[in-house]
Amino acid sequence: MRKYYRKRSTFCAGIPMSTPQDFLSHDIDENLQILREIYADCSDVVFRPFLIGGNQKAILIYIEGLSNIEEIDRSVLAPLMQKTTSSLIDIHTILQQRVTASKAKEVLTFSDCVEQVSIGNPVLLIERENQGLALGMSKWEKRAIDEPAAESVVRGPRDAFTETLQINTSLLRRRIKSPQLKMKSIKVGRYTQTEIIIAYMQGIADPTLRQEVLNRLQRVDIDGVLESGNIEELIEDNSISPFPQVINTERVDVAVASLLEGRVVILTDGTPFALVVPVTMFSLLQSAEDYYYRFLIGTAIRWLRYLFFFISLLLPSLYVALITFHHEMVPTTLLISMARSREEIPFPAVVEALIMEVTFEALREAGIRLPQQVGAAVSIVGALVIGEAAVTAGIVSAPMVIVVAITGIASFTIPRYSAGIAIRMLRFPMIFLAGTLGIFGVMLGITGIVVHLCSLRSFGVPYLSPMAPSKARDMKDVLIRAPFWAFNTRPHLTGEDNKYRQKSDQKPGPWRGDEQ
Repeated sequence: MRKYYRKRSTFCAGIPMSTPQDFLSHDIDENLQILREIYADCSDVVFRPFLIGGNQKAILIYIEGLSNIEEIDRSVLAPLMQKTTSSLIDIHTILQQRVTASKAKEVLTFSDCVEQVSIGNPVLLIERENQGLALGMSKWEKRAIDEPAAESVVRGPRDAFTETLQINTSLLRRRIKSPQLKMKSIKVGRYTQTEIIIAYMQGIADPTLRQEVLNRLQRVDIDGVLESGNIEELIEDNSISPFPQVINTERVDVAVASLLEGRVVILTDGTPFALVVPVTMFSLLQSAEDYYYRFLIGTAIRWLRYLFFFISLLLPSLYVALITFHHEMVPTTLLISMARSREEIPFPAVVEALIMEVTFEALREAGIRLPQQVGAAVSIVGALVIGEAAVTAGIVSAPMVIVVAITGIASFTIPRYSAGIAIRMLRFPMIFLAGTLGIFGVMLGITGIVVHLCSLRSFGVPYLSPMAPSKARDMKDVLIRAPFWAFNTRPHLTGEDNKYRQKSDQKPGPWRGDEQ
């Protein structure tokens, strides 16, 4: 028997088996012995032996804390242990007449038994039967639906995804009640066997995109998936690029809007962050709140966001370039004031900028890692105290503190945290180029970034679309936020199979009697 168990040890590593020894036996004692060896040193796995009708041996296997004990007692043990007949019954009779569980399925192999027990479904084995019964009675602690922590809005829905996959799928179904919403399940991770849902709208999403997502996920072969970030890094097109090629969101409305545009949403069990593919540069600068206010306000806020996006990337490097190489470009009065503030500073402007940027990033990271009650206070007080002390001590100049502070504020206006991190990373090489080559170095850095963005793809979709390559019909949601009555078509590269999302006569106006 020990040799028999070694053959099935590969299953315990998460690799499905297909050998004949993996099938359940008619001998319940042999099945029980093998399962006990598989679950050796697993104190939370319960083996509950009992007699069906007082004369037929049976065993119930479940994990304490993952299964509903009250439901097991009421719907399984109580009806089966009653003395109703002296004859032996089979698994089909139990399924159809005795057990009152709403969800049940037959299992034929030890692999199936382990899989069902691991997700909280008790498995029932009975004497003289070479198959078992997995009962849908899983129950574990779940976090309640709460507001999204990383994507808060003033106006809009307040429900967010949770760590429970079934709740997340129900949130999508609650918004999209059409059977055209399809959800395909696969498992990833040798040990964790993490369930992943690929959600898409049939008839809207491009079949090639759906198949590409499925192929990339099926290619993943790792020990375990702890968070959707593990999947994100393994399925993106260019893992070296600092720019995110997959959107992660915990907002249900963002996921639903993406589905209706023809994108694919990837839900991972154990994390509240859903992945949306494909992604473009401009979608990273769009907020869900843009679509809940009037289009003029949404357009103005979007332009403000674009402005601060460039400020967060270029302001420190431009300041360093002007102070170091291009004094003639600064107004005389301002130049004299800046020179006066820098006359006792021992470092060149580029070193000064790097010191302040590193310090600001350290304070921001400290504010995130500290407990919530003191994190914000430490960040604010630390920035004020360190900034004032550095200026007083003559380590940095006051204009540099102002530039770094404005840059930090500008970076907070980027809606996607992953995009903000990319800009923060690129800010340092831009400062270095400005300190060595001046404005020429800044332009060289911008050119390199634009060339990289033009060559970048997200699941085959150009990263700068619909601007490059240009698609006029999709520009109404890039530089401006067009009114909803103008959103007649879906994005060209994701929803082309069903490109019309509404009728063309949706512009509001006085009602006419001939309208139907």
